[in-house]
Amino acid sequence: MSITAEETKAENLALIEDVLSVYPEKAAKKRAKHLNVYSEGKPDCGVKSNIKSVPGVMTIRGCAYAGSKGVVWGPIKDMAHISHGPVGCGQYSWATRRNYYNGTTGVDAFGTMQLTSDFQEKDIVFGGDKKLEQVIDELEVLFPLSQGLSIQSECPIGLIGDDIEAVAKRKGKEHGKTIVPVRCEGFRGVSQSLGHHIANDQIRDWIFEKGGDKHPEFIATPYDVAILGDYNIGGDAWASRILLEEMGLRVIAQWSGDGTLAEIENTPKAKLNLLHCYRSMNYIARHMEETNGIPWVEYNFFGPSKIEASLREIASHFDDTIKAKAEAVIAKYKPLMEAVIAKYRPRLEGKKVMLYVGGLRPRHVIGAYEDLGMVVVGTGYEFAHNDDYQRTTHDIKDSTLIYDDASAYELEKFVAQIKPDLVGSGIKEKYVFQKMGVPFRQMHSWDYSGPYHGCDGFAIFARDMDMAINSPVWGLTQSPW
Repeated sequence: MSITAEETKAENLALIEDVLSVYPEKAAKKRAKHLNVYSEGKPDCGVKSNIKSVPGVMTIRGCAYAGSKGVVWGPIKDMAHISHGPVGCGQYSWATRRNYYNGTTGVDAFGTMQLTSDFQEKDIVFGGDKKLEQVIDELEVLFPLSQGLSIQSECPIGLIGDDIEAVAKRKGKEHGKTIVPVRCEGFRGVSQSLGHHIANDQIRDWIFEKGGDKHPEFIATPYDVAILGDYNIGGDAWASRILLEEMGLRVIAQWSGDGTLAEIENTPKAKLNLLHCYRSMNYIARHMEETNGIPWVEYNFFGPSKIEASLREIASHFDDTIKAKAEAVIAKYKPLMEAVIAKYRPRLEGKKVMLYVGGLRPRHVIGAYEDLGMVVVGTGYEFAHNDDYQRTTHDIKDSTLIYDDASAYELEKFVAQIKPDLVGSGIKEKYVFQKMGVPFRQMHSWDYSGPYHGCDGFAIFARDMDMAINSPVWGLTQSPW
């Protein structure tokens, strides 16, 4: 006997009350605003977001430095990115994401290198400006093929007042390179989300507005597009480009996975900006729309249903030639997609999924799961804003459990009660749920697999979900509690 949406809603509301009951009254009151059950037809998910985490309630969020260095700037491959401060933060950000790139590391590409000013106690006392200048000079000698530098500030820099802007101006002029100071100290804001915003603002101020036209040789075409907010995890952007280029578009830039400084500089010449990760790049997309008159569209290349819808939406901004080619691309890959679904849907039909990720994935991957017959019963974001939850309403079903900035305790309780067949979350949650005997996929960096974007990526996505859920290991293990 199947239960109704109303019964599920009542069970989930009772579960939320049970979770909140262990908190002190003040903490429970605050956390209650971040937990809800979605009611169909509502304009948003009914949760508060982008608010400071409750002290003592362990959050899974990152900081502004992580948002700037680890997400936006770090993957720009031909720039050297200095983690200005103690070694620990830079070490944490070093190669923690799988931002694939073409190039020779240490020669013309620097994405997986850890470059730090390695602050010591004396630098805190006397300031680090001179040390930063020395680091920039050394990098110019070591890596002459770097096209520029970014200075990613860690917490002590903002506390002691290092003038990284003055250093950037002085050294940029001396070496004849773009040097961008980024005030992304970890204590700023409530999560990594502010780091995205700060990073976007510095691209606007130090590259777009100060740079001028550095590439007069660039010849524009009517079909130029730029990919924003794709970090090429496991090769995602490459898989997306296959579809875009086959439909007749020219990708003149992709940010920032496998991206270059020249591509960023040329982006204001695009005819359309294609926005994948709305949370991290909507700021710069809006700026280019207001300043350069470039429209932008959010797209989703997870799973055949969303791929088809996105290709048609993108094509609608161009002429009939592109529209016809988009339909041809859809027709070309349809048999491949149907073959994948025919193989894996019988093994995954009806399986329940709970998601908890950052960025866009708590909503963008829902369609791919549904293409395989799976049901997303709970979803939430680490660092979303209210407009993210508004967008999420287009992809979730009535009675879906919603959780914003969830703690480890809350997630464990939700999973123990709902008993999903699969949890998709981050590395910090992975081993807890596997020890509970629950299949898990790491949905930040694809668990060392991928790509998951595009038609090629959907086949890998389906295989990985089947491999996780239907592995025989779950019948051989029992959680210790």
